[in-house]
Amino acid sequence: MSSILRHKTVTVFIGNIAVGSEHPVIVQSMTNTDTVDVIRTVKQVYQLAQTGSELVRITVNNLEAAQAVPEIRQRLDNMGCDVPLIGDFHFNGHKLLTAVPECAKALAKYRINPGNVGRGKRRDEQFAQMISFAVKYDKPVRIGVNWGSLDQELLARKLDENARLETPRDITTVQHDALIESALSSAQQAEAYGLAHDKIIISCKLSGVQDLIRTYQDLITLCDYPLHLGLTEAGMGSKGIVASTAALSVLLQQGIGDTIRISLTPEPGAPREKEVIVGQEILQTLGLRSFTPQVIACPGCGRTTSDYFQHLAEDIQSYLRDQMPTWRDQYQGVETLSVAVMGCVVNGPGESKHANIGISLPGTGEKPVAPVYEDGIKTVTLKGDNIAIDFQAIVDAYIERTYITQ
Repeated sequence: MSSILRHKTVTVFIGNIAVGSEHPVIVQSMTNTDTVDVIRTVKQVYQLAQTGSELVRITVNNLEAAQAVPEIRQRLDNMGCDVPLIGDFHFNGHKLLTAVPECAKALAKYRINPGNVGRGKRRDEQFAQMISFAVKYDKPVRIGVNWGSLDQELLARKLDENARLETPRDITTVQHDALIESALSSAQQAEAYGLAHDKIIISCKLSGVQDLIRTYQDLITLCDYPLHLGLTEAGMGSKGIVASTAALSVLLQQGIGDTIRISLTPEPGAPREKEVIVGQEILQTLGLRSFTPQVIACPGCGRTTSDYFQHLAEDIQSYLRDQMPTWRDQYQGVETLSVAVMGCVVNGPGESKHANIGISLPGTGEKPVAPVYEDGIKTVTLKGDNIAIDFQAIVDAYIERTYITQ
């Protein structure tokens, strides 16, 4: 749907999901449950998948977690949820996959961080063990380098080399180069151990927006592996959303990135699905993909002293998103629907005409009527106490007759 030209990368299959090349940018998320708690983990994976996460990563950090993975996979399958599971391994992945080969089989992809696989000779041996399981079970691997856990031996070597230069570069540049070298050298090593070129995805995650942009702009010129984007430790609330959006939007607009994850710190007790919704909204706002009908609503002003239009916009947006798991299977293309909920006569009729379906509510002092427009044509004028209910019924009827039933 967008004219943005994506950088050419190879195609990697993660379960039934195609990543890279001309395939759509994929939204990924990660659970924050204890993987050993099978019931809670299954519930959260299912909720993330229902919200639209196309890949879900789970922590595999100890023997009990590794043993739980096959049951998690089976329970999800029994629920009709085929979302691919990614195993997040740090420090001891080689031991866990050796001890629980069923875990290696059940996962659709392994995530390996070169910075904490091991040190020296042990690093090579342990990394080779992880890759051998990927080769044996025909699984792709994401080689995920993080700013906060960069291979310290590599960084020390790069710093020593830099110190010997006649004009040493700044430390940030050296660290930037070390990140990229860690990712690419590990990928080359994985191929040397037998992993196919089209089984590798790369990520170099940082917490600074400009640092992330610069790193990926350089990385895409050096390889054709699919790239996973994410601002690591993005933060909480609006800060995390804004920072992630700023970083990823620049890269996606330049055609860089094949999978994304929005690493938001959730508020205590808050649902995990927010990071999925933000990722979807970034892609949909850029015109790269459509996930759910979008509600256009005005910000309000002195003409809209009543908050009625705000409640209606919120209710309609929630209703549309809640219906999508069902509508996705029933109505082809419904995710492209645009709905306008406007608060006064200034821009209300105009915006409503531009949307597929729109309502222009009366502002302060305006006649208490609400014209409804469908594909640019006024079809009805609502009034009275049931405007919200009547408008929702109109939206339902529009969807039923406009989108092809699958």
